[in-house]
Amino acid sequence: MKKPISLYLHIPFCVQKCLYCDFLSFPAGEEIKDRYLQALIREIMESAGRAKDRQVVSVFLGGGTPSILTAGQTEELLGAVRESYRIKSGAEITIEANPGTVTKEKLDCYRRAGINRISFGLQSARDEELRLLGRIHTYREFLESFRLAEKAGFDNINVDLICALPMQTLESWMETLKKTAALKPAHISAYSLIIEEGTPFYDRYHQEDVLRAAGERTGTLPGEETEREMYRQTVRFLEAEGYRHYEISNYGIPGRESIHNIGYWTRREYLGFGLGAASLLRECRWKNTEDLSRYLQRFSGEAPGEEACHDVREELDRLTGEDCMEEMMFLGLRMMEGVSKKRFLRETGVPVRQVYGQVIDLLKAQKLMEEDGEFLRLTPRGIDLSNYCMGQFLL
Repeated sequence: MKKPISLYLHIPFCVQKCLYCDFLSFPAGEEIKDRYLQALIREIMESAGRAKDRQVVSVFLGGGTPSILTAGQTEELLGAVRESYRIKSGAEITIEANPGTVTKEKLDCYRRAGINRISFGLQSARDEELRLLGRIHTYREFLESFRLAEKAGFDNINVDLICALPMQTLESWMETLKKTAALKPAHISAYSLIIEEGTPFYDRYHQEDVLRAAGERTGTLPGEETEREMYRQTVRFLEAEGYRHYEISNYGIPGRESIHNIGYWTRREYLGFGLGAASLLRECRWKNTEDLSRYLQRFSGEAPGEEACHDVREELDRLTGEDCMEEMMFLGLRMMEGVSKKRFLRETGVPVRQVYGQVIDLLKAQKLMEEDGEFLRLTPRGIDLSNYCMGQFLL
């Protein structure tokens, strides 16, 4: 049986940059999009030899806004993936989409190309909050896109939401949550807003974010305790609606948990293609360049000159045994079931308590971690203080 692997395809293009977004994304003209697509296909095909002994269990088209591509471009891209890699029957194949960027033609094409999961970035069901975020759509446009996807035959739909927005209250957040759950999507991702450096939100709200983290009241951003209450009520409400809370910020109807994202949290190997995409293979981690010109030049298909011959991989790291142990803990503790002690021993050759016994006992004494016969997991209070907890596992 071949070892499983996941593929990530980065589409960096979007209609306009959201005010909170620090992802590698930007608007671009049709010529650049087409050149990028051909470069991406070339990278995918050139890299096939790296995974000839692997079977692909998930493919994720992320961005940016992958649904900004034409139907034909999407079909061509996934055709190259199928030509180059061994795809498991029934593999999860996801495309991220912004409301207002999908059409019946595109959705029918996605189905033909084998896409069986679609992830809509809603973020909020209130139009005033969407405008504040710099989103390109209204809640009504989201509903239209969601219904179109259902009519096209998609029964595995994720909706992304963000809480702790400026001016947001617990009541307005619960309104978004209830409206979303009423649609019965298979999966909901509910994240807290992070004020990232380099974004318009950072310039506007960073000082408030610092004050909020220090426990001081601010006039715009919800307080830290309000944000925690948003999280607690999200868990209670979605579990009552039949969703399984399986990762700190993710909820799925049982059997609809994200195969692709679980792979990241459990350190399944993956190959990333495109601008800035990251990979993990044979305990080696690397990341592609974020320089668009350099990327296009490398995979232009033209006769390579001296400048075009360089590889686009950056930050190439061979992971040590300690690196792998750290990652198993601070990624695995994002999962509600926690970290399997048997799996830790099997993959590292060392009992987890031999490495982390003192840390585990400390966190248990602080009521931040619990331990049963097989798993180590964070308590609800540990989740509130997850950054502190996970930092304890750095060797």
